[in-house]
Parts: sequence; structure tokens; C-alpha cells
Amino acid sequence: MPQENQAPANILWIMADDASWGDIGCYGSELIETPNIDRIAAEGCRFTASYSGSTVCAPARSSLMQGLHQGHATVRNNSSPGGYRHSLQPEDTTVAEVLQGAGYATGLFGKWGLACWDQPGVPSNKGFDEHVGYLNQRHAHNYYPSFLYHNADRMYYPQQKNHDHHAPDEYDADGNIRPNGVENPEEAVYSFDVYAEASERWLREVAGSGPFFGYLAYTLPHMVLEVPSLGRYADRDWPIEHRIYAAMVTHMDSAIGRVLDILDETGEAENTMVIWTSDNGYSHAGFKCEPTLDEFFDHSGPFKGRKGNLDQGGVRVPTVARWPGVIEPGRVCDDPWYYPDLMPTAAEIAGAQCPETDGSSLVPLLRGDADAWEGHEYLYWEHGNAQAVRYEQWFATRPHPEQPLEIYHADEDKQQERNLAPDKPELVAQMEAMIEEAHEPTIYFPEPGQPADEWRAEVEAAGLDLPENIGRF
Repeated sequence: MPQENQAPANILWIMADDASWGDIGCYGSELIETPNIDRIAAEGCRFTASYSGSTVCAPARSSLMQGLHQGHATVRNNSSPGGYRHSLQPEDTTVAEVLQGAGYATGLFGKWGLACWDQPGVPSNKGFDEHVGYLNQRHAHNYYPSFLYHNADRMYYPQQKNHDHHAPDEYDADGNIRPNGVENPEEAVYSFDVYAEASERWLREVAGSGPFFGYLAYTLPHMVLEVPSLGRYADRDWPIEHRIYAAMVTHMDSAIGRVLDILDETGEAENTMVIWTSDNGYSHAGFKCEPTLDEFFDHSGPFKGRKGNLDQGGVRVPTVARWPGVIEPGRVCDDPWYYPDLMPTAAEIAGAQCPETDGSSLVPLLRGDADAWEGHEYLYWEHGNAQAVRYEQWFATRPHPEQPLEIYHADEDKQQERNLAPDKPELVAQMEAMIEEAHEPTIYFPEPGQPADEWRAEVEAAGLDLPENIGRF
């Protein structure tokens, strides 16, 4: 693949930030409207056992871009103790570099999260022809920032220099936002709209001139509650926080609809694989409201855990995919896979040489030929002190190396209520061996269970300068 005289397929990876199972119509949401994500599922496939690369932002994106699980990836946490935010390195190969080398136009729109502006892993060094959005994910918490990036240049919005994204905003009688600190609300620039519109222009420019890879790394609906308009939720008899959150999810979905329309208008829809997903599991960070989002929307979904931990709810994410002529419409796929699989999938689609990865090409699975899919011996995650493995029907998690491994049936015990480890010592030993095999040390992050002061001593002994740059935008 591709076949002789057949153009390689385009690839669009659309990734929400902290979207949860309970937010999406095709996963059961009855209050939040997501007709375009639901359309992708109806015209393609809905996955029930897709997993992120990590339980938080930056490492999930590192695993996605590198095709490596968290025992091998370069970036393994949002930051190290002391506030150092690590970057992709010159020797790291990304899926964008592989596709760029195969003749693809490549564009990133939204949040990168894998380098500050003065580090080597900026998008233009990692295979992207075009980038509009954020670099540092801490910067991306602000939807009305004073600047965004267009490649290496900053686009300034001085009217927003006094906007405090931690403070509440007001909404007028029509449901339109009046962002705090912005003197004239009509001049306010919503960051999502900037890079979403840039992605739409880019799609129109590259359509018809060869294959393309678009990485639409949306920031919605992460963290703070801000949206330009409450839209269809303005008149709902809901608390304001819930109307804002629902509007954020639907605002994202509307942008997806425009992307699908562009593919139709340009004749690229039939030759484009579109995948929508979320970067990690359920999150309620930043949303302090009564009733809670989970109580109001059934926001969290079916699995125990959330963003920041390694129960299933931290890494098992909603995902839908459409690829006309390849994916049978209306399919539901229960086979487990995860972010490292994008690299070999993209390489196979492009007919490119694939670097060594921890992934397995999804092309046979997307075609509906599960018997031809190589799959995985196991899936592996680590985050801070915690480690986790999915092996066959089992999900094992350990919050700290000094604590015993817990094993649950991944599908039948969604809330992890029955720990099977005491009854399965051979399986425990087998999955512990997988954890030991999967993890390779890196000086840039502490080992699971390693005290921070011990790690800092090792960094100092190695002569490394790891400056605090967590807020370097």
C-alpha cells in the first residue's frame, strides 16, 4: 500500500483536549450535541478499546508523534520535578517527518506541547511545513492569549494582554462572551478559531496537489470555561458553567464539520482517512461547579480513573474513524490499540520506510480484517510513579513500584472492582515481566518510584542543566 498508480491516502488526525466519553453523542451523550463526530462514526467506525499514549498531555503527544510507548518515548511527563519541560530532540523521528519525506504536505494546527520556542523540538524541526497555534501547553490554557505562533513567528493580540484566564468572564443577553480584561469584546480573538480557520485555509491550498497529513491538535474543551458564544445552549435552563462547557464541545464539533465539508468540496473525502480522538482520559480539572459535569452530563464515561492516573479511565479514550472504501460504515471495533500505532499506519499508507516503533499498523484492522492485524503482545504506559499494562483481556495497574500489581478484566470490570491478582500469580509474574521489559530509563525524568532529590542528584552528576521552563511560552 499504496497500490501501483494509486495516490497515497491523505491522513487527518483530529485530537480534542480532555474530551470525555460522556461528551460525545455516539458514545451516549444525550445533552451535548456532536453531529459531526457522530457522522464520522456513522460513516466509518467507532472504537471501544482505543487508548491514548499517556494519561496527560505532553507524553501522550510524544507517544503519538514518535510511535513509541512511554517506556521509550522522549517526553514522559508534562514536566520534571523543578519545572523543567523536556523537548523532542534532533535524533527523534516523528510521523510528520516520515510523511514529509514521502512527499506529503504536513500541517499542525493547535497545540504542540513538545517544545518551548527555544528548544530543538519545535514543529518546523520535526516535519511540519506549517504550524499555527501554541507550543507550550501551559500557554494553551488561555483561550484569549496575547500571542500565538505561526511557525517561528508570533502573532500578537495586544488587546488581550490583560485577559486573566483564571478569572470568570461575562456573557451578554445573546450569549456572547465579554472576556475579562478586553476593553472591546468585539476585538477579542478566540485562539481556537484562529488555528481552526488556518487549518481550513491550508486544506483548501493543499487539496489536489498531492497527499497531505493534517494534525489538528484542538485545545477544546480543556481547562478553563471560555467560548465565544453559548450558541444553541444560550437559552437552556442549565447552570452557566454547563452551558459554556457544552458550547465548547459543540464549537469544536462545528469546526470538524467544516473540515469534512472541505474534503467533500475539494474531492478529497474519498481518499482521506479521518480519525478523531481525545488526548487522554476523563478530566474535571478547572471545572468547579455544582452539580459537577459528571453528575450533569454523565461526563466521565464507563471506566474508573481519570486524567493523571493509570486506571483505565486515564488512558482509554473515545475514537472514531472514517476512510471511504476501506472502513465499512457503521462498524464498531472492540480490538485494543493505542497512539503508537499511528506511525506504522501512516508509513504503510504512504508507502514509506517506518522507523522502529512500539506500534502496529492499523490498516488491516481498519479494513475489517482483524485476522491479518498483527496487534500487540501488550500495551504499556507509565506516568510518574505509576505503570500499567493491557495484555489480552487483562488490564494491570500499579500506582507505585512498592505496591502490588492489580489486575482487572478490561471490559467486564470497567470500574475495577474485583482485583484478580491474588488468584492469578502466574499472570501477575507475566505482566510484571512486561513492565520490566518495557521501561527504559531516561535521565530527563525520574524512574517510577524514585525520590525527586535522588533524581536531581543524578542530573547534577551527569552535568546537565535542566532550567525551569514550564512557563516559557
